[in-house]
Amino acid sequence: MHYGSKYQQRGVSLVGLIVILAIIGMIAVLGMKVVPTVIEYNSIKKAIVSAKSAGTTVREIQSAFDRQADVGYIDSIHGKDLDISKDGEQVEVSFAYQKKIQLFVPVSLLIEYSGTTANKSTRKAVE
Repeated sequence: MHYGSKYQQRGVSLVGLIVILAIIGMIAVLGMKVVPTVIEYNSIKKAIVSAKSAGTTVREIQSAFDRQADVGYIDSIHGKDLDISKDGEQVEVSFAYQKKIQLFVPVSLLIEYSGTTANKSTRKAVE
């Protein structure tokens, strides 16, 4: 037995563990604040598709969206915020909004959401 030999220790120091846990905690807090906005965004996309099929006039589509918003707990936009246009015989409904999430006192996160019922292959490219 060699009492004078040095044993190599492997692992994470206490300071390293605290730093890793702090980073994991910040990612978890960010996720808990962002995930509900993404869920709401997906609900809005489904609601505009439903509203588009429920009405033929701008007012009917807006009213149908507002009914969907009440049921789906959508509070970021309302029917009057929708952009409703006609492309030939096809009615298209689109939306865009920003969501500001306060992370901590001097820092916030701004997310820009947008969506449309237009088929991607039929949209005209803007040059």
